[in-house]
Amino acid sequence: MYNGLTSIDAKLLLDKFGHNELHQSNQSGPIKILFRQIRSNSVIYLLFATLIIAFFIGKITTAYTILGVIIIVIFVSFIQEFKAERSINALKKMITQKSIVIRDEKEIEIDTCDLVPGDVVILRTGEKIPADCIILEEKELRIDESTLTGESKDIKKKSSKNISGNPDPETMIFMGTFIITGKCIAKALHTGMNTKFGSIARLISSTEKELPLQTKVNKIIHQMVIFAIIAAIITGVIMLLRGLPLSYVQGIEVLIVVLALAIAAFPEGFPVVLIVTLATGAYRMAKKNAIINRMSIIETLGETTAICSDKTGTITTGEMTVKKLYSSGKIIDISGAGYEEIGEFYYNNKKIDICKDLEIQKLLYTAVFCNDAKIERTGESNDYSIKGSPTEGALMILAAKAKLYREDLKYSILEEIPFSSERKMMSVVVQENKSISVYVKGAPETVLHKCTHILKNGKISILSNSERKEILDKISEFSGNSFRSIALAYKDVKKYSLKNIEMDLVFLGIAGLEDPPRPEVKEAIALCKTAGIKVKMITGDNPETARAIGLEIGLNGEVLTGAQIDALSDDELSKIVNDIVIFARVRPEHKLRIVHALKANSEIVTMTGDGVNDAPALKEAHIGVAMGKNGTDVSREASDLILKDDHFSTIVDAIKEGRTIFMNIQKFTAYQISINVTQVLLIMLSIFIGLPLPLIAIQILFMNIISDEITAISLSFNPYAKDIMSVPPRKKSEILTNKVIIFLIIAGILMTICAIGLYYFMINALNTPLPIARTTVFLIMSLLAIANAFNFRSFRKGALTRSPFINKYLFYAAIASIIATITIIYTPLNKIFELAPIGFNEWILAGVITLLFIVITDTLKFANNKYKILDRTLK
Repeated sequence: MYNGLTSIDAKLLLDKFGHNELHQSNQSGPIKILFRQIRSNSVIYLLFATLIIAFFIGKITTAYTILGVIIIVIFVSFIQEFKAERSINALKKMITQKSIVIRDEKEIEIDTCDLVPGDVVILRTGEKIPADCIILEEKELRIDESTLTGESKDIKKKSSKNISGNPDPETMIFMGTFIITGKCIAKALHTGMNTKFGSIARLISSTEKELPLQTKVNKIIHQMVIFAIIAAIITGVIMLLRGLPLSYVQGIEVLIVVLALAIAAFPEGFPVVLIVTLATGAYRMAKKNAIINRMSIIETLGETTAICSDKTGTITTGEMTVKKLYSSGKIIDISGAGYEEIGEFYYNNKKIDICKDLEIQKLLYTAVFCNDAKIERTGESNDYSIKGSPTEGALMILAAKAKLYREDLKYSILEEIPFSSERKMMSVVVQENKSISVYVKGAPETVLHKCTHILKNGKISILSNSERKEILDKISEFSGNSFRSIALAYKDVKKYSLKNIEMDLVFLGIAGLEDPPRPEVKEAIALCKTAGIKVKMITGDNPETARAIGLEIGLNGEVLTGAQIDALSDDELSKIVNDIVIFARVRPEHKLRIVHALKANSEIVTMTGDGVNDAPALKEAHIGVAMGKNGTDVSREASDLILKDDHFSTIVDAIKEGRTIFMNIQKFTAYQISINVTQVLLIMLSIFIGLPLPLIAIQILFMNIISDEITAISLSFNPYAKDIMSVPPRKKSEILTNKVIIFLIIAGILMTICAIGLYYFMINALNTPLPIARTTVFLIMSLLAIANAFNFRSFRKGALTRSPFINKYLFYAAIASIIATITIIYTPLNKIFELAPIGFNEWILAGVITLLFIVITDTLKFANNKYKILDRTLK
C-alpha cells in the first residue's frame, strides 16, 4: 500500500537534512574538559602559589620545574578524562535504536539516526517515536507524551486524511514520546533538531549531575585539604620554634616548605582516577553485554541484595517452541526446536497429516491471523529470526511447519484489539472472501472464560462442564511439565461490534510452548545465593509452570500469584515478600508493589522489565534493568542498565563488576592517602627531631606525579577477586570504612618508620652527606610507594603470595616508576631535582628495608585473617 522512499532519495535527504540526532549540550568537548582541569583541580592553585614564590626569591630552575609539573598535572588529567568521556559516549552508542521503515517497497530495519523526512515508519506498542510524524494508519493508538508536555495521561491519536498543510495535533506523533498501546504507520515530517524536541533542546542546557561516588570522593578531598592546612601550620610553627633565622629569604623558604607540605598532603589524582575507574568498569561491563545507562548505578550494583527477574527470555532462552497441542480431546506432539521451520506432527507416536484435521487447521489459522510477529532469515547461514514477541514467533513457526504462511493467504483485518497485560488476550476480525471471523489467543483461563462452544470432531457444540474441566486439567498437566500454555478460539460472524466480538467464542485448543532455562542460569543463581543475594522469578505464567521452571534452576520455594498480591495490603506484602521465591500470573502493577515491599525491608532491589508498563517498576527499583534484544524503547528509557543479550547471568556479571569497581576505588583511595600521610609525617618528624628536610618541594611533586598517581590509576584496573561473590552485599557506606582507615594508617606508619629510620641512620650514624641521604630517602619513598601499591591490591592477601602479573598495568607502572627514578638520579636532571648519584650500598639498604615493609604487612594480614583481629576490634 505504501511504497516509501527509494534508497537513492533517502541518501539525498540524509545529505540534505543530516542525521536524525539531537545535539547534546552537556557533552564535553576538549576545550571544556581542559578548562575543567584548571578550574576544579585545587592542587593547581597550590602549585601556582609555589610557582610565584619561587620566581619571587629567584629560584628560576625550580620555578620552571613547577611550571612543568603544572602542565603535566593538567595534561595527564585532561588525557585521562578525555579518554574516559569518549569511552562513556561510546558505551551509550552500543545500544542503537532501530526503526522499521518502508523503502524500495520493502520493510527494512535501519538505525534511527538514518531516518529522513518522507520515510514511512511502522511503529508498535512500546516503541519510542523516532521523529515528528503524521499518522497514515492506526489501530487503537495511544501515546505517552509526558516527556514532551509533562502530563502523564495517555493521548488518543487518529490517522490523517490530509497530509499536506498544517496537520491536526491529534494526527501527529512526536519524537521522544512513546506508544502505550496499539500500532501505526506514519510518515516522518521532521527529524533531528527540526523536531519539537529539537527546538526545546536549543533552549536548554543540561546540567551535569554529580555522582554519589564523586560526592564521597570530594568529601575525602575536603578532609585532606583540612589535614594539609593543619599539617602546614604545625610544621611552620615547629620550624620557627626550632630557632631558624627569620631573614626575609629564609622566611620565604619556610613558606615554600609549608606549601610543599600542603601539596604532599593533597591527593590531587583522586578525580582523575575515579573517572578512569568508572569508565574502565563500564567498559568491562559492556564487554560482558551490560550497558550502563546511568553511571551512578555502578556503586549501587555492589550493594544489590535482591534480584527480581522476568522468566521469559532472561532466565529462559526466549526461543519458544510449540511442542504440544491439545485439541478435540487429543494431545498432538510436534518435533523440532527453536525457530526452525522443520518439524512434524504426531499423535500416539504416529506421524499424522494435519491437513485432514479441521480443528488443528482452524487452530493454525488462528495462530497466523492473531499474530504481529514476522519470520526473517538472517546472515549468510540463512538462520531464522523472529521480529516481535517470542510467543507469537513460536506460533508462526508452528504454522510454518504445516506449510501455512500468512503471506500466502488472501485476507484483510477489519479490527484488532491488541494484547495487554491487563486483558491477557488479543483478538482480530478477519475477512476472507465474503466470510468474517473473529480469532482470539491468550491466557488459557481468560480465553476459556469467554468460550461457550467447542470445535470437536469437526462439529461445533456447547462446551460442557466436563469438557471445561478436562481442558483445565490439561493446562495443569502442561504447566507441571514446564510448558507455557496459550489458548486459541474463534467464531464466525455476519455482523460485529467491538463490545461483543470476544463473547461466545468457540474453543479450539491449547498450545504448549517450551522455553527451556538458559544453561548458565542455575549456576548464576547458585552464585547469587553464595553472595547473599536473593533471587526472585517473576512471570505471567500460571503457578504450576512457574514452579516447574523454578525447580529446574534451583529456585525452590514459596509461590505467590498476582491475585494473592491483590488480596494483600502493602504491610502484609512487606512481611512475606522476602520468603517468596516465585511470583506467578503477575502484571506490571504487581511488580511495582513487589519493589515497594522489598524496599520497605531495606533491600537494594534490581528489577528487570521489557514491557511498556514495566517502566514504573524499573524507575522505582534501585537498579532498573531493560532488555536490549526484546525490550521496548519505553523500558530501555526508564532503565539504568541494559542487557544486550537479555541473559540473567549478565546481571550477575554486572553485580560482580560493581563490587569490583567499588573495591578498587577503596584501594586506590586508601593507597593515595597512605602515601600522602607518609610524606607529611616524614617531613614533620624530621623537623621535630632536628633533621634537615628529607625531601624538598620539587622532589615531592615528582613522586606524587610518578609514584603516586600513575600507580593509583593502575590499581583501578585490578581484576575481580575470585572470592568477590563469596561475601554478603556491601551495606551503604563511605569509601573509607573503619577497616580501610586502620589498614591505610598502619601502612602509612610503617612506611614513615622505614623512611625516617633510614634517614636518621644515614645522617647520624653514617654521617652521610645530605645530598646522598636525601636522594636515598627519595629512592626508598619511591620503592615504598610501589611496594605499597602491590600491598593494596588486596586487603586480605599478602603481596608476596600473589603473582605480580595479576594486574599487568600495575606491574608496568612499577617498572616505569623505577626507570623514571633512575633517570632523574643518574642524569643531568638530578641538578634540577637537587639529587645526587648514589652507590650500590644505598640501593641495597633501600631495597632491604622495602622488602622488610612487605614482609611486615603480609604478616599482619596473615595474623588478621587467622585471628580476626579487626573483626573483633570493630564489633
